[in-house]
Amino acid sequence: MENLDNEELQNRVPEGREEKAERSREEELHRLMKDLKQCRYCEEEFGFESRPIQYGHPNARILHISQAPGRKVHEIGRPFSDLSGKTLRESWYQISDEDFYNPDVFYFTVMGHCFPGKGKGNYDRKPPRCCWERWTRREIELMDQCDLYLVVGQEAASRLFPGRKLADLVFEDLTLHGKPCFVLPHPSPLNRKWLKDHPAFEQERLPLVRQAIHQILEEEKEKDAKKLNQDENRHATMRTTRREE
Repeated sequence: MENLDNEELQNRVPEGREEKAERSREEELHRLMKDLKQCRYCEEEFGFESRPIQYGHPNARILHISQAPGRKVHEIGRPFSDLSGKTLRESWYQISDEDFYNPDVFYFTVMGHCFPGKGKGNYDRKPPRCCWERWTRREIELMDQCDLYLVVGQEAASRLFPGRKLADLVFEDLTLHGKPCFVLPHPSPLNRKWLKDHPAFEQERLPLVRQAIHQILEEEKEKDAKKLNQDENRHATMRTTRREE
C-alpha cells in the first residue's frame, strides 16, 4: 500500500464529476482521432490512397468546421494549406500562420476528412456522407468545451443547420453548445460571385468574426505570459534555496 503522511492526505482532492467527465471526453476524443487517422473506408470508392486530415488538440478554444480537404491539402497533410486558407488567415481572420495552426487554439474538422477526388467539370466531389456519420458528428459533440465555433461553407452549414439558407445563416447570431457560432461562406476563389452579391458579409460580419478570434488569441497570449512569469519565479526560488543550502 502507498505510504502517505497526513499533509499529503490533506492535499489530495478527490476527482469530482466535472473532472471525471472532462477526462472521459478527452480520452474518447483521443481514441476517435487515432481511429480516424487509420480510416480507409472510402479508399476503393476514391480510387486513390486515403489520407484523413485531422489537426488540433482536444482542449482547443476554437472549433473550425468546413467541407473537405482539396488536392493540395491532401498532398501536404495540413488543413487549409491552399489559396482558400491564405484568404482565411490573411484577409478574413487577419492572423498569422503560427496562430492559425496553434493546436491549442484551433481544432479543425470537416464533413469529409479525406480529399474526395474530382468530379464533373474538374470540381471537387462532395464528401461522402459516411464520414459525417462515422467521425465528424461525434467529433463536434465531443468538442463541446470550445469558446467559439466557425462553420465554413454550405456543406458544413447544411449538416449543422439543416433546411436553412447559407445567406440567412451568415448574417444570423447563432450558437452551438451554448457558445457563439459564426457561419461563413467558403473562401474559395470559385465563390467570388457570392461575395460580390453579399457585400455586407465583409463589411459587417467579418469584423465580428475577427474580433471574436482575436479576443481568444489575446487571452491565450496573456495566459502564456502569466505561465512564463510563474515558471521564472519558481526557478528563481529554487536557485535561491540551493544557494542557502
